[in-house]
Amino acid sequence: MTRTAPATRAFRLDWADLTGLGILAAGLLCWAAGALPTGEALAGLARVAPLVLFLGTVMVMVAIVQASQLFDAAALALARLGRGSHAALFACCFLLAAATTILLNLDTTIVLLTPVMLALAAATRAPALALATTTVWLANTASLLLPVSNLTNLLAADRIGLDVPGFAARMWAPQLAVLAATALCLWLAFWRRRHRELDRYLVPAAPPRIADRRLFWTAAAVCAGFVAAVVAEVPLQIASTAAAAVLIAHCLRRRRDLLSWELIPWRLLVLTAGLFLLVPTLMRHGGDAAVALLTGPADGDAGVFRAGLAGAALSNLVNNLPAYAAVESVVPPGRPDVLLGLLIGTNVGPLVTPWASMATLLWFDLVSGRRPGVPGEQRLRVPLGRFAATGAVLAAVATAAGLAALVWL
Repeated sequence: MTRTAPATRAFRLDWADLTGLGILAAGLLCWAAGALPTGEALAGLARVAPLVLFLGTVMVMVAIVQASQLFDAAALALARLGRGSHAALFACCFLLAAATTILLNLDTTIVLLTPVMLALAAATRAPALALATTTVWLANTASLLLPVSNLTNLLAADRIGLDVPGFAARMWAPQLAVLAATALCLWLAFWRRRHRELDRYLVPAAPPRIADRRLFWTAAAVCAGFVAAVVAEVPLQIASTAAAAVLIAHCLRRRRDLLSWELIPWRLLVLTAGLFLLVPTLMRHGGDAAVALLTGPADGDAGVFRAGLAGAALSNLVNNLPAYAAVESVVPPGRPDVLLGLLIGTNVGPLVTPWASMATLLWFDLVSGRRPGVPGEQRLRVPLGRFAATGAVLAAVATAAGLAALVWL
């Protein structure tokens, strides 16, 4: 079958692009001016390099898998499981997103489930914003139970000094409290009858017609291999690079029309690199004192609450990874409970701004429809005001519930 190359689209910058470029420029300017020493700048970039590699390669993987129609087939299976009931569909999506985040990690939830939710909405006329928000909220709020669930957990593991069973024993109660708060807020804000177009969503009668079966089965094998690698604790950036390499090799042989420079998520990459240059500069020039003032003394249960709430607030200001590192630096040794409280804030709290966590950034890039291979009916306009307002409510309620469970149970 002859395939034509996609039409070239005009290159345009929106506010998110300009924000990312501005943050990168500010970080580079701080480095060039000497406000951030070269040694620290290079150390920060080296620390973020695996994350940048993961972001770049995983988005290439998702774009090609999207074109394979694998996500459409997965959406059909999920739709049939719910049998037209919005309540059943909510339960299925909630449990699937929570389990994927807990057992794999939050980025895998965003990468694999967001396209499925968008395809599901397009095929069934179920509320698209409800399905997509279920994914991004649970990617953040279900990431407390195991060290593997969130990169911040891995960053904290050595200092906290807990093995996997010990970590789960401390965090099971906060995780349940946070999941309960997430379910309540999701249902009230997005899944109630007033937010639906139909009383019962449409269940597709026939599976989608697969246009390229070789690409479909190659994508299925790659996704299965990616999940297996994550389960086997292969570093995410290695798993995503291998997956993208296999798919690119397949496209070079059979589907060159799917390859373009648009596959590279430059917006995510420049914002990530910029944050890890700008935030350390701010910490060197009074930021550490401001963070110490914000968190206050790490005494007793109040110290746990202060660390968690400070982590949530800073995450929405600068991103949860540098926020965790900033607050951790002012927590005295011998206070693992304060660090666990900080993890609750930096994992559960980043729900207000688009840059609050890498998972949220990935989600916005996926739902925006700017990625190649995304059909028009699977693009979602996210009202930023509603996203921020509902996210703020959940962040406040879930963070407080998680901290209370950590302290009192």
